[in-house]
Amino acid sequence: MEKRKSSGEEDGSGERGLLHTWKGYSCSLTPERLLLSHPVLQAALGSKHGVLLLEGGHVYSFGELPWKQTSLTATSAEPILEAGLSGQRVVAVAAGSFHSGAVTEDGGVHMWGYNTSGQCGLSGLTVVPNPTPVGIVDSETTPPQVVNVMELACGEEHTLTLSTHHEVWAWGSGCQTGLLTTIFPVWKPQKVEHLAGRHVLQVACGAFHSLALVRCPTTSQDTRRPPLDKCGQCHQLLYTMTDKEDHVIISDNHYCPLGVELGEEGEVRQSTLTSPGRGPSGKGLRNSPSEPILPSYSKSPDKALLSPTIPGGSPAAGPTQSKDESLSAAFVNDVEKAQVAEPDGDAPIVEQDPSTPQQDATKPAGTGTKSSPYPNEQAVKDYLKRLSDHSLAEQAKMSPAVHRPQAYSDSPDPFTSGPMGPTILPAVPVASALNSLVASCASAVGERVASTYEALSLRKVMSYYYTAPNPGAAEGTKESPQERIRLEESLQGKKSSSLGDIREEEAEGLSRRLSLPGLLSQVSPRLLRRCSRSRVRAAPLNPSDVGENNAHLPSLQTEVWSWGRGQEGQLGHGDVLPRLQPLCIKSLNNKEVLRVAAGSRHSLALTAQSQVFSWGSNSSGQLGHMESPSTVPRLAKMSEGIRVWDVAAGQQHTLLLADGDCFQPILYYSGQQVRENQSSEAQTGGYTQQPVLLPFCMNLGYVSCVFAGGQSCAALADRNVMGFIASLHELVSAERKYYCRLTNIKSQVLQPLLSLDNLSSFLGQSCCGLLQILIGHFNRVCRLTGQNSVSLTSLLRRTRDIKGLVILDNARVFLDTYTEYCSAVGNFLVMGGFQALVKPSQDVFGKGCDVLLRLVESTDENTGAAELLLSLFYLPTQHLQEYSRLLLKLATCYEVNSVDYQKLQDGCSKFESLALRMKRKRKEAEYTAHFWKSFPGKMTDSLRKPSRRLVYESSNKSLTLQNAGRFSVNWFILFSDALVHAQFSTHHVFPLATLWVEPIAEENTVLYGMKVTSPEETFTLLASSPVEKAKWLRSINQAVEQALSGVGSESPGAAQRADPPISRTASYTFYKDSRLKDATYEGRWLAGKPNGRGVLKWPDGRMYTGSFKNGLEDGFGDYAVPNKNLNKTDHYQGSWKDGKMHGFGTYRYATGEMYEGWFQDNMRHGHGMLRTGKLNSSCPSVFIGQWLQDKKNGYGVFDDITRGEKYMGMWQEDQRQGNGVIVTQFGLYYEGAFSNNKMMGTGVLLSEDDTTFEGEFSEDWTLNGKGTLTMPNGDFIEGSFSGVWGSGLKISGSYYKPNLYDSDKENKHKHRAVKLGRLSVPSEEKWLSVFEECWSRLGCETTGQGETSRAWENIAIELTTSRRQHRDSPDLLSRSHHKTLESLEFIPQQSDPVTMESFDSIRRYLIKACDTPLHPLGRLLETLVAVYRMTYVGVGANRRLLPQAVNEIKSYLSRIFQIIRFLFPGLPEDGGIIPEVPNSQKMNSQTADPQLESPRPGRVVSCSALLLPVLLPRLYPPLFTLYALEKEKEEDVYWECVLRLNKQPDLALLAFLGVQQKFWPVSVTVHGEKQQIQSSTKDACFASAVETLQQISTTFTPSDKLQVIQFTFEEITQEVLSLLKKDFLWSMDDLFPVFLYVVLRARIRNLGSEVSLIEDLMDPCVQHGEHGIMFTTLKACYYQIQHEKIT
Repeated sequence: MEKRKSSGEEDGSGERGLLHTWKGYSCSLTPERLLLSHPVLQAALGSKHGVLLLEGGHVYSFGELPWKQTSLTATSAEPILEAGLSGQRVVAVAAGSFHSGAVTEDGGVHMWGYNTSGQCGLSGLTVVPNPTPVGIVDSETTPPQVVNVMELACGEEHTLTLSTHHEVWAWGSGCQTGLLTTIFPVWKPQKVEHLAGRHVLQVACGAFHSLALVRCPTTSQDTRRPPLDKCGQCHQLLYTMTDKEDHVIISDNHYCPLGVELGEEGEVRQSTLTSPGRGPSGKGLRNSPSEPILPSYSKSPDKALLSPTIPGGSPAAGPTQSKDESLSAAFVNDVEKAQVAEPDGDAPIVEQDPSTPQQDATKPAGTGTKSSPYPNEQAVKDYLKRLSDHSLAEQAKMSPAVHRPQAYSDSPDPFTSGPMGPTILPAVPVASALNSLVASCASAVGERVASTYEALSLRKVMSYYYTAPNPGAAEGTKESPQERIRLEESLQGKKSSSLGDIREEEAEGLSRRLSLPGLLSQVSPRLLRRCSRSRVRAAPLNPSDVGENNAHLPSLQTEVWSWGRGQEGQLGHGDVLPRLQPLCIKSLNNKEVLRVAAGSRHSLALTAQSQVFSWGSNSSGQLGHMESPSTVPRLAKMSEGIRVWDVAAGQQHTLLLADGDCFQPILYYSGQQVRENQSSEAQTGGYTQQPVLLPFCMNLGYVSCVFAGGQSCAALADRNVMGFIASLHELVSAERKYYCRLTNIKSQVLQPLLSLDNLSSFLGQSCCGLLQILIGHFNRVCRLTGQNSVSLTSLLRRTRDIKGLVILDNARVFLDTYTEYCSAVGNFLVMGGFQALVKPSQDVFGKGCDVLLRLVESTDENTGAAELLLSLFYLPTQHLQEYSRLLLKLATCYEVNSVDYQKLQDGCSKFESLALRMKRKRKEAEYTAHFWKSFPGKMTDSLRKPSRRLVYESSNKSLTLQNAGRFSVNWFILFSDALVHAQFSTHHVFPLATLWVEPIAEENTVLYGMKVTSPEETFTLLASSPVEKAKWLRSINQAVEQALSGVGSESPGAAQRADPPISRTASYTFYKDSRLKDATYEGRWLAGKPNGRGVLKWPDGRMYTGSFKNGLEDGFGDYAVPNKNLNKTDHYQGSWKDGKMHGFGTYRYATGEMYEGWFQDNMRHGHGMLRTGKLNSSCPSVFIGQWLQDKKNGYGVFDDITRGEKYMGMWQEDQRQGNGVIVTQFGLYYEGAFSNNKMMGTGVLLSEDDTTFEGEFSEDWTLNGKGTLTMPNGDFIEGSFSGVWGSGLKISGSYYKPNLYDSDKENKHKHRAVKLGRLSVPSEEKWLSVFEECWSRLGCETTGQGETSRAWENIAIELTTSRRQHRDSPDLLSRSHHKTLESLEFIPQQSDPVTMESFDSIRRYLIKACDTPLHPLGRLLETLVAVYRMTYVGVGANRRLLPQAVNEIKSYLSRIFQIIRFLFPGLPEDGGIIPEVPNSQKMNSQTADPQLESPRPGRVVSCSALLLPVLLPRLYPPLFTLYALEKEKEEDVYWECVLRLNKQPDLALLAFLGVQQKFWPVSVTVHGEKQQIQSSTKDACFASAVETLQQISTTFTPSDKLQVIQFTFEEITQEVLSLLKKDFLWSMDDLFPVFLYVVLRARIRNLGSEVSLIEDLMDPCVQHGEHGIMFTTLKACYYQIQHEKIT
């Protein structure tokens, strides 16, 4: 079916996914190509077989397949289809030594092959002939969930899978599984717990070892944060401090109930789950990205083991331990950062006494609740005693983990190492450490302190840490290998064996507390370490994590973990010991490993810098270098300029795929030579000393990935169809080369420069900061390039399609990063940074700066150091053109009208235009830098800014100031952000954003002039010629345009629009204007003046936010003024005009007062309400009324809540002056004259019991002078009175006891009954300011004086403004309001005179207008309702005020009607008539129809009929309360009678009331059934009429109430007609008793109040009609019931 074919032959059958296989590396070798029906996507090679994945998801096997049942397929040179997988869409395959696996699209796993060690994950079978599904289930979740897999790796006796959650699952046999068990084989897939919670990117299996590539968990932002003092999740304190009698206990025994915490990047960080005091989730305490954060979950916290295992898997040794693990754990990581690896890299490790690693292994690691590794307290004491008895020399010998700090030759790259760059540990004298330690004890709570026991003295600990270790102790003479593993795992396998995070040193594990008695006897080693280390010097560059956080880009921060057998050093930990659990290979941290591969007994790691690290067995030279064996990763020796980008490892060989000089990939081989003899059995021959180039690789086409296994090699290649594959390879190759170049610049130039101690003195402070920013941006570019290169490489290995091109999908990230970088280089150049770097560069690189020449790839040796550095830093911007060129090249491989072509073309043009922009930016920066060299020195310092670029300057006298003196020097310099006018020694800077320039028309007086306007100055400039004038105009306008757009010369629209907008948004600080001096305005401008929305801030804290017009506050605005004394703010919100408060607004004073009302010229003026104090404060009060220039003036109501008094009357100059009324909460009522804020003059005083005094007053409630005192019973005293009311009066006068039979006296008495209201303010004079404001809103100077058309214009403007506000902030208005506004836009058509039809439309318009406060009429109504309630609610609910309350409503009606007649001039006067138009529709209104009573045709227009329906419902509660108080006594009499009479049944009551028997109902209908009226029947007769009459209490207006009475009469008539069955006319004698019965049965509680309200407010035109008669009947019934006597 499939044929093999020599790869040298050309074949057009397939273009993509061609697989070539071979063995060895001889020159004569020709690979064979497997001929298959579909392109190959992936291959996997075992010891003697292979598995292929083809397009479409088909899987084929070839080679020796002994597990197949038939002899035909046991050895197959031809690939055979694995039929067991047909129908499954396979996405990945893997091959172990003697078994295979496949992953399907849905995440399922299928295995087949030998299963003797459980490597197929199927129990009970030794051989699995065909692919069989293996179930992977996570039983820890509830319910258990199926685990989906995305990657598979197979070894000789084990299998690893990587789940979609990036967790590792394993099965099979041996320690290489990494599972916590001693019972093998493991048939059922289990999670590798030691990697749980980490983000694993890739797994690889050697024969008996395993590798995992893991994304680093920590971000640099985390590590820069100070240690947390609260738990990241439950927000409880991690440290608590308890005061005891003589000491303080500090405890960090915090248990987080929420468990696992998610980090910023989504990785799971373990919070304190089962071991209390785990610390703040490792956040802020882990100092290296590589530290483990693995959980040591306690499976059964309630059953604490006697020997708790160290969570590295091995149990604690208990008393037999001879090492202080906690001390070594404390230091091992810190030092690794600052140490140098020894020549073979085997970092010495503290080891332990022997103990069986697998003792108690069946129990899960970390079981038991103690967080200490010691079994009991006794063991702790023994251990500590033993420790303290050791000699110092011994301790120094046995703690080789502490290296000399000066060993620093191989220091980690400060760009990527720690969060703050390289750290240096200085040797600190012990004494100073002690001092600082004691000093820091007070702040020990803030540190995460862990305790040691009592035996360790401070000096001993200090000397222990800071004695120089004995170099000879490196080999660890006394410790056994097992010990070393156990210690290592306890150091590393813990959840977070972090720098500065000791978990094992808690000797008193139960309490984890630190006691601080009077003298410090024991302290945590961490605290010692912290206080004895002086502050580290941070290099001036921080690695930036930009891009690392971008989800679409691969991470470069990775770690490699290994486990399994290590006898050949293949684990890379510097020894040949096995590891039962995954352990991080520290030396590969920060190496940016992106791929790992495992051969039988060796391992490979490929980095983003295209380097290969190899370690393990080197028996055949497979490591690519001559170290044998290598127990730590070392670089394979590749020729200069060879960049490896894919690796594969076989039994004893390594295959590398690399870029050379051209972009077609080349293959390198290192390891065992294999020769095929005649019997076609492979024989092994020589081996390579370093990787050799395979000569045939150029014939294979474009290789995209390589595979190896057993002795075989395979390469997957594509033919270059349409040039697409070649272009893609060229793009990826260029990116890899570029990244390598950037990393070289970083390591060979930046790091040496930054390591100079005196760099900052060379550069100066400003340049130092700019260099730091520049290097930060360089890092970003570097990081982004690395990530892109990794992403492109994986694209080549997988899809080879432009769909995954990050450079297209995330073009914005690239463009932004390069733009920022270019600005940073320009800023550094402008500030003279490159010039300042010359001296340090020569110090570091020598006079010739050869390193720079080589990196710039320049041959000109005369180039200066500054130019070389500049070229070096501008290198990245040149790469943009490369992007553009290669994307265009790719685009040409597509049809012009295809989507892909368009996408590539767009990307190409984006990078092309950015490259041009960067070029222009560079020129501008160089021009500016050159200018500063020649500019006078003094001004340079103040004017030179990093981002400022020179545009044009007038040193050639091209521009002068008009009317300048003869000897004055005027030099104009145009920068990118300002126009500078320099004179001899002074200069003035005009920011461009607030600069307006316009040409002046040519006149004789002014030639070539330009007018320049800034917010505070205007001047004329003269150019030397028309050409110069045009040039300056264009330059200034373009610069202004760019300053406004905020993007510099990048904005594409800058060239098109010549003139910047006259209206713009900008910020400016005033320096001249007295009112605005030093204030900053930010907002809209128009021709040099603030205009539109803006914010104005003064230095003293005042701030205005709102509208401006012509430079002044105008319109609606917010104004805040801080009150320094009260430490609060005065706050005004409202209208402004010409820079002053003017119009309606609300002012909240810092004192707590609040004024809501009208202003004029910053003063309260017009109608307003002032609230003083809160209800519970000392003097709460409310004033509502008229103001004049900040003082109360005119009519107003003052509610003094403290004294329980309310004053309603006239004011002058903030004092009560003129007539007024006072009511108190105790029922006192005074009306009369006031003067100087006191009752002074004639007045009337009434008390609650009707005792009345009428006469002269001199003070509040003080009688003084003539008067009459009348008692409730009519007795009275006339004479002179003095004294305070209620506290004894002095009287000189006559006492009268009226004789009721003396008609003369009676008349006199009647004459004396006081008529209230004479001395109060007339209703027409109340609230004048409210009506005046309404008239002024309609555009009238005074009441009724103005034009109707102007009034309608003003209304339209107000409504439009309101609608616009609603559009800007929809939450201000409800939807119904919005609809009302829309309908109010239509003004009713007015005919003169008004007809019935137009009157109806006017009435409807008024109802809507009065419904919204945004209409002047609605606003008027709202204010009137507010003042009315203010007056008559609370203390104002006094029955004596009823007449005034009624009159006030009547005056409202007449005054509003006056406004309505002004708006609708065609309306007749109040009481006028609109003639009836024939056939016009009858009005369906709530008002009474006057046609019923009026014989005249037409309709009476009355203000009450028109306005009461909208006004009265809102005023009803206070008004009706007054009626109820006034009628209280007589209503009580009426109600008692109603209750008494209602006890009688219907017939008895009808008889009692004298209703004629013919009107008595015989039967009633109840629920549709007729029932006879019995003598006991109650509440059945005239029931519908009774129900109708009861509705009188639910209506508001008199007309509605009269309508209810009318309907009641109609109901009675209906019932009587149905009884009599004939026409019938009522006489009042017949009707009255029946109606009286209905009124009684209706039981209306406040009938007297209802009657009075109707009587007082009834429309006059109704009084004599039918409604009038019906109302009189109701009134008669009310009086009849009161005087009814039951006989």
